[in-house]
Amino acid sequence: MTDHSLSAFDAAAILIALAAVLGYLNHRFLRLPSSVGLTVMGAVASLAVVTLDQLLPASTLAEQVSGFISDIDFHTTLMDGMLSFLLFAGALHVDWTEMRRGRLPILVLSTVGVLISTLIVGGGFLLLTSALGLGIPPLWCFVFGALISPTDPVAVMGVLKRAAVPPTLQATVAGESLFNDGVGVVVFSILLAAALGTEPFTIDHAAEAFFVEAGGGAMLGLAIGWLGFKAMASIDEYNVELMISLAVVMGGYSLAQFLHVSGPVAMAVAGLLIGNAGVQLAMSDTTRDYVLKFWELIDELLNAVLFLLIGLEVIAIVPDPRILLAGALAIPLVLAARTVAVGAPLAVLRFRLNMGRLALPTLIWGGLRGGISVALALSLPDGSARDAILAITYVVVLFSVVVQGGSVGRLISRLSADR
Repeated sequence: MTDHSLSAFDAAAILIALAAVLGYLNHRFLRLPSSVGLTVMGAVASLAVVTLDQLLPASTLAEQVSGFISDIDFHTTLMDGMLSFLLFAGALHVDWTEMRRGRLPILVLSTVGVLISTLIVGGGFLLLTSALGLGIPPLWCFVFGALISPTDPVAVMGVLKRAAVPPTLQATVAGESLFNDGVGVVVFSILLAAALGTEPFTIDHAAEAFFVEAGGGAMLGLAIGWLGFKAMASIDEYNVELMISLAVVMGGYSLAQFLHVSGPVAMAVAGLLIGNAGVQLAMSDTTRDYVLKFWELIDELLNAVLFLLIGLEVIAIVPDPRILLAGALAIPLVLAARTVAVGAPLAVLRFRLNMGRLALPTLIWGGLRGGISVALALSLPDGSARDAILAITYVVVLFSVVVQGGSVGRLISRLSADR
């Protein structure tokens, strides 16, 4: 019997072809931001497949599409593959001069802000799911809080490119989103280990694990970024310098996993170093043009595939009315937690850096959830808690990308005009 299972190349070919076709249709007719358009069309395609199966009982199309999505393994594809490229490419285009002005808010929002949001969402989610009779254990509610709290740098920076945001605020939003996902992954892994009972949960143990992973990731990012910078500065050959940048990303991320430190934090730091010091001091005009355009293309391509995958994953949502209601109610809960997690630190830090009246609404409504939250939810072990958390995560992420991502530009424009 012939084996019809898809190879990795086949799966990649299908996704890139779909992303190209849907990206063309979006650009030609819908003209939505790329992340929003691809997510919407992927979700609509998934819902169409499910509807077709309901109308034609003999159809197994939904099962086949679901099998295709399962074979891709969204979590491994994103967390062990795409994320390193996306974070490096995103950090490469962040202006270090503007980011330095907002360094204190970035540091506080990407650490304390994530912890505040995790606690508020976790506590609120526990009350919400108990009231709906879903019976999710308390620690698993805080696991959900950890995976939904980080904003997605890919979604955030994709929207900021189209919005008239002041440079310092744009660098602050981008910098926070680059680092808070690394912090969020670390917090998630600590809480998940406690929920599974593999490691005891104590404040001392959690703090030690947090500083080892996040701090170790930052140090590794500095080391590999500096090595890449020195290597690029010693030659002038754009082909080799492009290969060096690829080596920094792929080798550095693999090394971070081997050393058990945060790969996302390492990639963000390395990208910032090469994107600023490397671009200014280590590259000729020709090399700079090739390197930046190459990584911009990688960024656009992987962005398209990522948000298409998020849309297609809708097919896995559990059609339980209680779970869908919990997902709808989790949206204002997550936004409320984001408001407190951002508003409180900004109020305390106002004496050091006042970024204006645009800062709070931009950070709240522009704090989009995306592929990282979905990937973390997919990494949960099988069980009833996983099914509920996964479906609720999809609902929150779809709202975030489609509604928030589709309207944040207009919100910023309106607020700017009212000044």
